[in-house]
Amino acid sequence: MDTSKKKTYAFEDFAVGQVRELGTRVVDRDEGLAFAAAYDPQPLHLDEEAAKASVLGGLSVSGWHTCAMVMRLMCDSYLVDSTSQGSPGIDNLRWLKPVRPGDTLRVRMTVLETRGSQSRPQIGLVRSQWEVFNQHEEAVMRMEGWGMFGRREAAPPSGP
Repeated sequence: MDTSKKKTYAFEDFAVGQVRELGTRVVDRDEGLAFAAAYDPQPLHLDEEAAKASVLGGLSVSGWHTCAMVMRLMCDSYLVDSTSQGSPGIDNLRWLKPVRPGDTLRVRMTVLETRGSQSRPQIGLVRSQWEVFNQHEEAVMRMEGWGMFGRREAAPPSGP
């Protein structure tokens, strides 16, 4: 991968209130089963009968698999073509409804807050909310977190 290419998105491209649609993804049954077998081997993610008997009422993919699919949409829509420097973490994560094989997920990102880093003037912090909807426009997952992005031009140091 050529990392010398100028990136499209930098800290300055994220404004409070900005909304971005990140695309869609169809939930693949075999991929969901493979993910669950490797990382979240609970019967409600692996076995139809056990899943029907669970509170979810049927087979659902792992919430962590849903997070991974959202991460892929984030990468494809802006992160890979940005000055991203990673993330200090997720503040809130809620799985609101089961995500089932065959569902079509859609992700919407809203910028909640931006601020420059006090300790690293070349970095800006962006707090975002990502909402995930199924094909029925039902919210299935919501999370908030911070991203660190390089600035196009380093901010001058603050303070005396």
